[in-house]
Formats: sequence, structure tokens, C-alpha cells
Amino acid sequence: MTALTNLLDLDPAQLTAYCGELGEKPFRAKQLLRWIHQFGAHDFDAMTDLAKSLRDKLATRAMIAAPAVISDHTSTDGTRKWLLDVGQGNAVETVFIPEENRGTLCISTQAGCAVNCRFCSTGKQGFSRNLTVGEIIGQLWMAEFELRKSKGIEPGHKGERQITNVVMMGMGEPLLNYEPTVTALKLMLDDNAYGLSRRRVTLSTSGVVPMIDKLSQDCAVAMAVSLHASNDTLRDGLVPLNKKYPLRDLMAACKRYLEFAPRDFITFEYCMLDGVNDTDAHARELIALVQGHAGGPAVPCKFNLIPFNPFPESGLKRSNNPRIKAFAQILMDAGIVTTVRKTRGDDIDAACGQLAGEVQDRTRVQERMQKMTEYQQKFGKNFGRIIEVSQ
Repeated sequence: MTALTNLLDLDPAQLTAYCGELGEKPFRAKQLLRWIHQFGAHDFDAMTDLAKSLRDKLATRAMIAAPAVISDHTSTDGTRKWLLDVGQGNAVETVFIPEENRGTLCISTQAGCAVNCRFCSTGKQGFSRNLTVGEIIGQLWMAEFELRKSKGIEPGHKGERQITNVVMMGMGEPLLNYEPTVTALKLMLDDNAYGLSRRRVTLSTSGVVPMIDKLSQDCAVAMAVSLHASNDTLRDGLVPLNKKYPLRDLMAACKRYLEFAPRDFITFEYCMLDGVNDTDAHARELIALVQGHAGGPAVPCKFNLIPFNPFPESGLKRSNNPRIKAFAQILMDAGIVTTVRKTRGDDIDAACGQLAGEVQDRTRVQERMQKMTEYQQKFGKNFGRIIEVSQ
């Protein structure tokens, strides 16, 4: 039996080609896009303006299937988090953040993450696999129409858009799952699908420099960079990817990206870690970095300071509020727009850095962390010297 084609996996050009394979004209692809992504239809018989012959073909050859919902929790502040089944023992998390004038959906692109940033709980679960296009866009499809349903709007009826902004800031590094991520982005932007502005779709990356350049050519959207450190030595320890793509290369890539981006600035995300990266000296070093005084290019930017959301394996603490405020003030005094992210959904582990899901780790990160803990307990103060010599 031939496997059914999941139409959520197809971007507009691919869906047009698929319709051609069925002997249908290109305009049928636009109709399908609208039924799927604007009306939330998953039953081909409900697509009343399609010819019955096409509906019959689709019923035996295609499907519309998003990841199944395992759990659905709503925070006291209205933040909503879904745990979604992506098969083979893996589950990913998707978070909706309602605000007065917009609704933002945080989407995952991988089951786990191989970057393993020190302050992020996703990386501590290791990495299993990349998500497919249908699993990425399926999060938006599921969330949009679940939110409509909660307001009494059933699938098959066009309602007011509930999700106005999308951030690719969930589990995983989007640029290490490049092709499916870009295909999903194209669906988000297409007028026959979700019709989101490029300014309202933000991709967050830890700094995969070659893919930043490629994205600028293929599908430039708003860019956020997980910076978290003001120099290479510090960032090497917090964001291991920095060892491959150091700050000077990253700043240059950010500068190049702005030639194509829908916004005239890069957002730098900075997780505030007590006694690690939050001193006045670090703030001044950041100013030198982004204003081009550290040997690299000046990068028009804003800073989003993120209070750290603790989890047991990190060994890190959140900077206190006065320290965060003082740090922000130094940046603002230098003329850099700076905001402090309001922590949302932390009572249901939906806040920044807390998304973990369920991952069948192929990188054995938990096993390696356990061995490190055992060695540290055994060798005590000499542990750091042992690691240094072994490298």
C-alpha cells in the first residue's frame, strides 16, 4: 500500500507540483492551502469548492496530520503549553503566549538539541532527530485551530486569527534543521496560508554562521541571536557552538543578514546568570562588541535580557532584579534599546529555557553528564585540572 502524502509537509510550490501530478491545475493548490491553513480543514469532503473527483483522489492518496496532543496545560497568566507526540518515543513542546495586542506562538524544530547550551534544559535531554515540515508547521496549524475552537469557531469556518506572531525559539536549533524550517517559514508567510508578515516571524539561532548567510538569501525573516556572553572565552563555556563560530564571525554574519532582513536590527538574547555574565564589565564589553570597538563590525541591535529560569542540572542561578536593572541601564545609556523579558508560564515549565519535552537521546548526553558528576564527586577540587589536562 502506497504511503499517504501529508499535505502539511508541502510548501506552496510543492503543493502546486503535487496537484500537477494528480492532473489538476495550479489554482487547486491555492484552494487547498486556504482550506488547510486558513480554515483548519482536515476532511477533504468538507472542501466544498473542490471538484468531487479531486476530493476522491485526495481521500486515497493524501492526509492532513499534525502531531497528536499528549497534554495541554494553561498557566495562571494565560500561557498555554502543548506536549506533542512526534513518534518513536519523542515529544516536543509548543507554547502560546497571549498578550493584549498579539498572540505569540513558540515553535520547536528538533526533538532535543545538539547545541547543549549550559543554561537550557532542552540540551540536557540530548538530541534525537530533526522534525519534518509537517511536524513544524503542524504546531502552528494545531495551535491556531485549537485556540479558535476554544472561542467556539469550529474547523472549516474562517475566524479571526489567534496567532499573530511566531518565534522559532522552542526546542532545537532551527538552522541545524534548515530545509524543513525554511519550508515551514514559507508556509507561514504565504498569503494563501497564514499570511504572516516577515516582521512577525522571528527565527532564533545560537549562531550557525553559514546558515545565517543562506537564510538571508532563501527566506529572510526577523532574526534573534542567542548571545549570552560578551567575549569568546565566556561564550565557549555557555554556548559550545561558539568554538566553531566565534563572536567576530557571528557579528559579521549578523551585519550581512541585515542587508536582507525585514527589520533594521538584530535582537540579541542574553540570559542573565548570577555571577557569570551579569557584571558592569560584561555590559561594557557587550557595548564594545556590538558597536564595533572590539575589532568586528558595528551591528544595529536591541537587547532582550532574559531572567534565567533555573533547572536542577544547570548549576546556575538567576541574577537578581537590581543587578538586571543596572545591567540594562548601562546598555541603554550607550544608546542601545534594551528590554527585560517578562517571565511567562514558569508555573507550567513553559518559560524560556525550560522546554524539555521527551527525547530518545542519540547523543548520550545524560550518560555523559552522570559520568562527569561521578568524577567530580570522586576527585573534588582536582576535577577541573583533570578535565583541563585531558583536553
